[in-house]
Amino acid sequence: MVNFRNDDMMDRNTIKETGILEQYLLGELSDDQRIEVENLLKEDHELREYFGTIEDDFEKMAFENAVTPPTFIKENIIQSISGSSNEAKDNVIPIKKSTKLPTYLAVAAGLSILFMVSSLWFYLQWQNSQQQLKLVQDQTDDLKDRIDLLENNFNETNKWYTAINNSNTIQLVLKGNEISPNSSAITYVNHEEKKVILNSQGLAKLNDDESYQMWADVNGEMIDMGVIPADQNMIVMKYIDDAESINITIEPKGGNDHPTVERLISNVLL
Repeated sequence: MVNFRNDDMMDRNTIKETGILEQYLLGELSDDQRIEVENLLKEDHELREYFGTIEDDFEKMAFENAVTPPTFIKENIIQSISGSSNEAKDNVIPIKKSTKLPTYLAVAAGLSILFMVSSLWFYLQWQNSQQQLKLVQDQTDDLKDRIDLLENNFNETNKWYTAINNSNTIQLVLKGNEISPNSSAITYVNHEEKKVILNSQGLAKLNDDESYQMWADVNGEMIDMGVIPADQNMIVMKYIDDAESINITIEPKGGNDHPTVERLISNVLL
């Protein structure tokens, strides 16, 4: 550091322009430089007033830029300081009160604490924002899945509605007999498009080892139209040319290669 002495105007202006007083205020000078600046401030009234202005500006900046942290952070810091003070009371060595010059230490410490508390507060806010963002994303994904399901259900329902309301479609009701008096089913036959659709919702529930099976009677021969799934209400069955009637029997689970006539529960003529 260059030696700046007494009332030399050039030295005083150089000190102001080079920011040495700001470095002194922030504790960035070596011990020798600090002592030299302090001696110069004692000797130079104008320079001392200029330093006081800088010091006041630093304090004002610290208060103006203060960020109010959450209450729990303030309480934790106070508790921590109180605990440390109680433990160290007996070891404190009184020192002579210094002049206003070392105020830069308090300013620097205050800025450091302010930065630490503000950083912690912003980190907690960021963490909370991340959690809120994830919650919104999960809700959005769930809503999208529900919309896709509704769309699929609508498309499926619309497909069946269009098929059974076709002008060439014939609706036939199969009522249960004495073997299964509570059973009923509706079949939709379109001879033009060679389609058969079955609404099996009204069929009575079977044991786990049994299945319903549909048959077409062609010139006295029963031809398989397919096993009726237990977990579906609307099913596309096989279309059989020249069928004279449609029949439903109860068969072993998975179906049979020939109908069990004694377990015929319903039939309807075409």
